Amino acid sequence: MTSETLDNPTTCTKPETRKTRTAGQAVIDGLRAHGVNTVFGIPGVQSYELFNALREEDSIELIGARHEQACAYMALGYAQSTGKTGVFSVVPGPGILNAGAGILTALSTSTPIVCLTSEIPTDYMGRGMGHLHEMPDQLATIKSFAKWAENVLDPALVPSIVDEAFRQAGSGRPGPAVVAVPWDVLTQQAAMPENQPWQAPAPRLNQHVLREAADILAAAKNPMIMVGSGARHAGPEIQALAEQLQAPVVSFRGGRGIIPDSHPLGFTCAAGFELWSETDVLLGIGSRQELMWFRWPDKPGNLIHINLDIDPTQHDRLQPHLGITADAKEATAELVNALETAPARKSRHEEFAAVKAAKQTEIAGLAPHTDYLSAIREALPRDGFFVEEVSQIGFSSFFAMEMFEPRHFITCGYQGNLGFGFPTALGVQAGNRDKVVISVTGDGGFMYGAQELATAVQYGLNVITIVFNNAAFGNVKADQLRIYGQETASGLRNPNFVTFAESFGALGLKAQTPAELKRAIEQAIEAQRPTVIEVPMPLSLENTPWKFLMPASRK
Repeated sequence: MTSETLDNPTTCTKPETRKTRTAGQAVIDGLRAHGVNTVFGIPGVQSYELFNALREEDSIELIGARHEQACAYMALGYAQSTGKTGVFSVVPGPGILNAGAGILTALSTSTPIVCLTSEIPTDYMGRGMGHLHEMPDQLATIKSFAKWAENVLDPALVPSIVDEAFRQAGSGRPGPAVVAVPWDVLTQQAAMPENQPWQAPAPRLNQHVLREAADILAAAKNPMIMVGSGARHAGPEIQALAEQLQAPVVSFRGGRGIIPDSHPLGFTCAAGFELWSETDVLLGIGSRQELMWFRWPDKPGNLIHINLDIDPTQHDRLQPHLGITADAKEATAELVNALETAPARKSRHEEFAAVKAAKQTEIAGLAPHTDYLSAIREALPRDGFFVEEVSQIGFSSFFAMEMFEPRHFITCGYQGNLGFGFPTALGVQAGNRDKVVISVTGDGGFMYGAQELATAVQYGLNVITIVFNNAAFGNVKADQLRIYGQETASGLRNPNFVTFAESFGALGLKAQTPAELKRAIEQAIEAQRPTVIEVPMPLSLENTPWKFLMPASRK
């Protein structure tokens, strides 16, 4: 961080000094000031002072993982499910690289997380002396896949830089921020300024642009609203707008549950496609609008595209007819007000119900995937959390798993990183101890982080993990067989997942039908223990969820 940033009165106010603290203690003071109650981490010699200070902080729970990758994923799951900033700590060098997948996923899914790491001693930085965990330029590497990152070379700057990390993580388009305090700096003492928690205000709403958008929407015959993770906090306003316009609200991954699937205007991506050809105005709210059929060359020729996003760079990427840079909740509420005088529209609930029912009948043919997802939905409480994973069942859940609340469908977004699901679900459970959390995964993805069963048992993270076992990296194997007629390095030899789970002290179960899976989930909920349920799932080359995710390819 530059001195210009620190002295800028629009960024922070001049703090008052307080008692002398080590840099490590000041980092933890900053976490407390920002309301952090959970940290995921693995200590190492470069971060001993930080973890010692964390041990002395009674208001913060420390959950120790078995792999740095899991630390980042757990912070990600915690943040996506709670709306708070997730925090984790790993050692520099290999530790930060191991955590890189989770940091990159936070950037991709616009999820606020703060990573606390270290660096080699300042006397050795940039010299290539081969110090423990040295990287040629750690900060430059981190900046290539994080929203913001900074080294702290002066202990007295710790409070201001921690404040800036939380501001960067949570304001504008949320994302990952990284603070690195070198090994030797962590133990240095200074008279520390007070922390100044501060959030950037939302962009000022351009009333002229908003009025233009309202006029376009009022004149639309068949408007559609597409929502993403940037609209999770704006559900009531979006529902009110949708009801005014009688517009379907389509979600893909991050937007699932903003409008409940049970609502007449709540549409999955698969059902939404059925209304795409007649859509004349598309209003995107807090969404990258990455559905394959939205980008298809033969999209409706008369389509007017309005993009509402807090990040102005989204307008550059999407090139809409009209771009509104604003907070989703505030701007949608203004649109509702602006449309109050527009003529009332005839209800399309009956029409939409028929469209959704027909699509549901078509989707039901994707058995056994849909049958298992229905069993999960029946057993999962309405306020329970569902964590997807790169797998046939995970892809199917984008459109075949009913969701009723925002932040309850946890996703890795467009990164599609294998092994994301189970460790991320542990973070969801840490942030929602009284809720049921279900992780679905393939056998290949589960084994990326299966050692975290030890973490789950040690800290009472009672995630229910359903492993759909086809003894393969299923999507890869299916593609190889279709394209080349044979597999290469995609077949897997697996443990007995039931006894594997039991060896960690978790509950191990097996289900071979949807009815058995429902009973197994109910048993796991009753047991209140970390649980692994193995479901044998033979690989099918014909019955694939992709026809519902890329329906344009069927033309």
